[in-house]
Amino acid sequence: MNYVGSDAEFRHITTMRLKKMKKRGEKIACLTAYDALTAGLLDEAGIDLILIGDSLGNIVQGHETTIPVTIEDIIYHTKAVVKGAKRPMIVADMPFMSYQVSPEEAFRNAGRIMKETGCNAIKLEGGKLVVDAIERLTEAGIPAMGHLGLTPQSINIFGSYRARGRSEEEAKKIYDDALMLEKAGAFAIVLEKIPAELGKKISEAISIPTIGIGAGPHCDGQILVYTDMLGLTVDFNPRFVRRYAHLADQIKSAVINFSDDVKNKEFPNLDESY
Repeated sequence: MNYVGSDAEFRHITTMRLKKMKKRGEKIACLTAYDALTAGLLDEAGIDLILIGDSLGNIVQGHETTIPVTIEDIIYHTKAVVKGAKRPMIVADMPFMSYQVSPEEAFRNAGRIMKETGCNAIKLEGGKLVVDAIERLTEAGIPAMGHLGLTPQSINIFGSYRARGRSEEEAKKIYDDALMLEKAGAFAIVLEKIPAELGKKISEAISIPTIGIGAGPHCDGQILVYTDMLGLTVDFNPRFVRRYAHLADQIKSAVINFSDDVKNKEFPNLDESY
């Protein structure tokens, strides 16, 4: 298999590899995935990190928020992704209420996810409130990725999906939380929907990689939901999404052509029959 990017001899991305990429200024390319077929395509294209995001609640299950996603949902989809991709680091989201109760419950649930799926790490949202959980996970050998800024699992508190960290007070809290997550042992931090200057300040202040989504160009890596990037979702248009394809239109056109051929008795023909 021909892997895209530098240092092709590295056949699997690890936490150490990500830190080395940050140190030498090599950007980290990340996308979400929820199934083996998509994960395999991302792997072949050279993606460094795949996140099985609780965004599957929106993309796969049709929920308005990520709140209904369960541990069983994450395990099911992570198993599929692990089967499809070999080189990228594979990170599974910890869903709502799987880690907030106590560090010990976070440890048990994270351990279950890793043991049953074979993923490489887990991600959990929040700052100061999850520091103890990240310390517990790290001590037990479970790599933990943090997530600051807009944290979708807290949507019922925020009340909207607006950008975070615009006020001086909120920006300072996010910055301080980033320092705490690094100290607690997080191997990377997702920064979502914060001002670019805050993303730059945090990225320069910590030694672990920052992965931005709507956090400006100065983060050490970038992540998008793959259906947004490919233009499969058409009713979600935040400014941080760049569409590299418009697959929704192409798929609809293909399905229309298929349906017309079936109804007009043009598919299948004799060459397509046994």
